[in-house]
Amino acid sequence: MSLPGLEYNTQRSQLPIPEYGRNVQRMVDHCMEMEDREQRTRAAKAIIQVIGRLNPQLRNSDNFERTLWDHLWIMSNMKLDVDAPYPMPTAAELESKPERVPYPQTTIKYGHYGKMVQRMIDQCATMADGEQREAYTAVIANHMKKQFLTWNRDTVPDPVILKDLADLSKGKLRMKPDAQLASTADLLRAQQNGPRNEVDLRRRPNNGGGGGGKKRNRNRKKRY
Repeated sequence: MSLPGLEYNTQRSQLPIPEYGRNVQRMVDHCMEMEDREQRTRAAKAIIQVIGRLNPQLRNSDNFERTLWDHLWIMSNMKLDVDAPYPMPTAAELESKPERVPYPQTTIKYGHYGKMVQRMIDQCATMADGEQREAYTAVIANHMKKQFLTWNRDTVPDPVILKDLADLSKGKLRMKPDAQLASTADLLRAQQNGPRNEVDLRRRPNNGGGGGGKKRNRNRKKRY
């Protein structure tokens, strides 16, 4: 039971575009009741300015004004007779859906390393032999180990990473069999502490542990 003088939304007509509110819909209904065509056209243009202020994000689109007029046509149920700069859209145009955006399908042999690792490997494989290529290869190998630990918190042997590196590069990138990567503890600590304590993947780690190794590395001049 409704109280006298009160009007509930359930008793009102449904809004074609609820985002604009009922007051804007009343403006459109009032515009449609005007008998003079020139007067209706002026009122319609004023409504376009109002709904344009309610939709400022549309100003970045190429068909900003055309979209506003389409909204006005919809709110008038395609019955508004005015001199508009754009033709009234058809029902097929309003119901048409945008074309489906194709999703890139790429095959990754080892998904836990990610697509960027494969791109890094491909780029490194095109570099000339030398210290720069060796340093870049070491960075990639350590990054692969860090990516591996993201999915597997257990210790991963360095030979597994080196084998996957050679496999992904089709044998073009190889490190020495006795090459030592960054320690698992350092990589896990870097992931927990954030970018400030990121492990320098270009240097060879000291697996001896303790503070002595850190002091020697602090005074050692970096090669790259």
